[in-house]
Parts: sequence; C-alpha cells; structure tokens
Amino acid sequence: MAAVVVSVAGPVTAADAAPRQPAARPVLHQTATVVLAAPDSKNRPDQVRDEQWQLDMLRAKSAWRSSTGRGVTVAVIDSGVDAAHPDLAGQVLPGLDLVAPRGSAGDPDPVGHGTTVAGLIAGRSDDKRGAVGLAPDARILPVRVLDAENRYDDALIVAKGVRWAVDNGARVINLSLGGSGDSPALAAALDYAFVRDVVVVACTGNLGASSDSKVWYPAREPGVIAVAGSERDSDNLWSGSITGRATVLTAPATGLVGARPGGYWRVQGTSFAAPLVAATAALVRARYPEMSAGDVVNRLLSTARDIGPTGRDDRFGYGMVDPVAALDAEVSSVGRNPLDDQSSPGVVGFGPAPGSTQPDVARVGGDPLGFTAPRQQSRWAAQPAGGHEESTPEQLWTGAAFFVAVLAGAALMVRRFRRWTPLASPVDGPDRV
Repeated sequence: MAAVVVSVAGPVTAADAAPRQPAARPVLHQTATVVLAAPDSKNRPDQVRDEQWQLDMLRAKSAWRSSTGRGVTVAVIDSGVDAAHPDLAGQVLPGLDLVAPRGSAGDPDPVGHGTTVAGLIAGRSDDKRGAVGLAPDARILPVRVLDAENRYDDALIVAKGVRWAVDNGARVINLSLGGSGDSPALAAALDYAFVRDVVVVACTGNLGASSDSKVWYPAREPGVIAVAGSERDSDNLWSGSITGRATVLTAPATGLVGARPGGYWRVQGTSFAAPLVAATAALVRARYPEMSAGDVVNRLLSTARDIGPTGRDDRFGYGMVDPVAALDAEVSSVGRNPLDDQSSPGVVGFGPAPGSTQPDVARVGGDPLGFTAPRQQSRWAAQPAGGHEESTPEQLWTGAAFFVAVLAGAALMVRRFRRWTPLASPVDGPDRV
C-alpha cells in the first residue's frame, strides 16, 4: 500500500509554532499555547483546575454521581503517554510502543499529544490540583503509533495498534489522528474491534492540518464515532473543525488545558474533543457493564443535545455529547451499532470472527501481532463470519437445473434449424426469415 503522510490535531510550544515542511513529507501541527500553572495554595485550587471549563459545560460533577469510569480500560492510540505525570500516576497500564518496539530509555511521549488526550479522559480527581479527566477512574492503555514529529506514514501501524489494544482489554479506543486516504488494513482492524464489542472514537480532523476538507479517516469509517469540535463556552462550531456527512457528535475543542510531560498547556483541536466522547463512553460502560458496544454508541447518539439544525446534520452530527443524559436517560436497546452500515468489511467480521476455528477465506499475509491485511485495496469482497457453503443436496439440484437448461436450449436450436433450411435470400434482395 502506498505510504500516506498523516498528521494529528496536536499542540506545539511557542518555539515550534513556525511550520516545518520538508517537501516530501510535510509536518503539520495545530498551534497551542503553554499554560503556566499558578503555585499551589492551601486556600484555592490551582489555575489549571480553574481553567477546565469543559467539565462544567458537560456537567461532570452530576455525571460522576452515576459513574466515574471505574473498571473500564480506554486505549489511547497516539504519541505515547507519560505515566509519571502527577495527573496520571496510577492510571496508566503497561502499553505498547510500535515506533520504537525494542524499548527506549527516552521520553515515553516526546510530543505530549497522547499525554494530553489521556489526561482529558482519565486525569485523577483525588485532589484539587492539575487537570481532571471526564472519566477520572478509568484506566489508560497507551499504544504509541506517532513518531517524534507527531505523525505516521502508514496506516498499518495504527491497524496493529488497534488490534493489540482490543486483545489487551480495551473497551473503548480513542484515535485522535487521521488522514485523507482510506485504509483497508485499518478498516479490517476496526472491524476486529467491533466484533470484539469495543467502542471506537476518532476526531474529524482540523482544517489547518490538512489540505483536504473531507472528514479524516478513520473517523469516517462506518461504525466509528466521528467527533467534531465546538468553541469554548458556546454551541458554535470551532472554525478549524472539519465536518461533513460522517460527523456524528460534537464536543468542546478550544481553550482546553491539558497535561503534558513536565507540566500543562492550553490546546485546541478535534484531537481533544474526541477524548471527551471516549470518556463519556467509558462512563456509560462502567455503569452498564453488560451493555453491548452497539447499544453504548446508540445511547450516546440518542441522548446528544441537539444543536444547529434540528436533527442530525453535517456540521454537528447528532449534537453535543451529554454525559449526564447518556448515563441516566431511558434508551431502548437496539442490539447493533447504528453507525455501521455493514458495507465494508461489516459488523460480522473480515473473514471468520475472532476466536472462530474456521479458516480465514478473505485474508492474506501476516505479522507477529496476528494482523493480516485484506486482499483488496479499495473495495472489500469478504464473506461474513460463518458464511455457509452449499450442501450436497443443493449442489445436486443446481446440476439438474443446468442439465434441463442445456436440453431446452438444444431443442430450440433444432427447431430453428428446421425452419431456416428451406429458405433463401435472393441476390441483392432483402434478408428473409
């Protein structure tokens, strides 16, 4: 598969604000401003805690009466996560580094993007310091797929990360990354996640980080919750947010304060709206542990606060995510993911479902993680898991029908030959039959 240069809606410090764009592989970032936290005081929370306006807008304290995300693992497939950050101490599980797989003594998150995403999801709430996540008792499973320049060149690395996260207990996956081109390899991995009952959330992308205004992939893959971004303290769409028919939900995206290795910074972008939806999914999964991923997705859509035009629209999707309503509203079970149209590769799996003992009829190749890439690069021709084969009686009936058709055709030809034999056409005259 041809390499695709992909960027994320990530923050940079003031020193990195000037664009760095090598001709062959452009690096595009979303500018951010560093926030310097005020010294701690016994009389007041620090400045970082005061800056978390999104928690008030999403009524986090009310939501926490019903659920804090305890017992749910959220995979952050990103640039890595600094597990030693005070906001995340004890919240981060052992993860996987697909960029430097042999291990490194260096920074676990050289960019800071993944640490910010993780903090927005599961930053600790057991004191009044630092940034609190919307699901503060969830656990983070870090998977590093972005290099030190905050990018990946081949979606296969993300596909491997998705499959590893599913196999290692993730119940929600956050993908704050994407690109313009589709990836059958990543589509197959997402399908693997859907089969294993995992909720997948991705950002729609940022206009400033892409030359294409189409919703990023994998956000536009059927079944994925594609999250656009809104402005601070309002229902207005953030001007940098990519939107389109694939948009599913909206969440706060600007003026957010997040953890980074060594401190905090202010960030903006759909990369930071997506984890707020992933955190809401974790809250729901913690309160309703037996609820299927499809019903969790349906609950998020059904309870979203409608903004913009009435009903679902291309700018806001179903509306602003509403954690309180998602936890407390009465929502009927639908038994499937309403976002998945099953047209590529489908809910039932790309070949046999995971754990099936049947041979895989639609995949080729392989790697040490067990990931196998699909045969086709643009359209899928996979059979559903457990697809039936014709039985012996069915084959006999098919053969008999074919034999009868041959006899009928032969009889028709003989009849026409007898009619044609005595007839002739005069020279230079019209044809006769």
